[in-house]
Amino acid sequence: MKRTPTRIASLVLPLVMGSTLACAQPAPGGNPAPVNPVAPAGGPAVPAGAPNVDAILDQLDQRGQTLDTFVADVELMEEDATLATENTRVGKLWYQKLPDGSVRLRIAFTDRLTKNAKQNDPIDYVLEGGRLIERQHAKKLEVRRQILKPGEKLNPFKLGEGPVPLPIGQKKEDVKKQFDVTAAKPDKEDPAGTSHVMLRPRANTSLSRKFSLIDVWVDQKSQMPAKIMTADRKEENIKTTTLKNIQINPKLADEDFKLPAIDETKWNVTVETLKE
Repeated sequence: MKRTPTRIASLVLPLVMGSTLACAQPAPGGNPAPVNPVAPAGGPAVPAGAPNVDAILDQLDQRGQTLDTFVADVELMEEDATLATENTRVGKLWYQKLPDGSVRLRIAFTDRLTKNAKQNDPIDYVLEGGRLIERQHAKKLEVRRQILKPGEKLNPFKLGEGPVPLPIGQKKEDVKKQFDVTAAKPDKEDPAGTSHVMLRPRANTSLSRKFSLIDVWVDQKSQMPAKIMTADRKEENIKTTTLKNIQINPKLADEDFKLPAIDETKWNVTVETLKE
């Protein structure tokens, strides 16, 4: 049984992946080399807001086929309807698909936002080699979780497999088997230059037990999700991931995914093995 932490599940990119993506801190070893943020994916152009589901899904499919790396600023907002609470964190995300087909991901949240204040509260997540590291600086707490078996690979976007079910790099026919997909009419609150699709999990699927709705706003310039909103099955927990300043396929190095060394004698470090 694969164990997927909820925080990673709330991001995209994601995805996604997220997500997701400013108040971001630079990657270790410096910022990625400047790149052209527009990398044609080969999918058909869709005018912003156009209600063309198939064209949008084709775009996302093509983007996934050519997506090796991306870097973006990320904002994650979590709303709990039962507790009437709202929590927002901002930071930066690095994603890389490795030659063996595995992926590594780093998310560096720097600040926590409330309605009245901005507080420095760094939290890091690194997913690499089947292990997820979660580091909470304020609490001096680090958890190292093994979430995959040796040699096992995780596609974070794979429908029914990954923690963030986004239709990136997947045929529209496969997406429609899992979701009822509809295009939303343009709204003044939509991110500029995006098309909005709504994915409702079909009944009696594994996704229907986790989500009631997944909204995706696709940026027509980068052909990447610019905003992803998920609602749980009871629509009590809403998570919205916004990605900005997306760089497609920049050169990334090992240093971009390394956390600074800590003095483990002054930190609470926990190691969790994989639970079958």
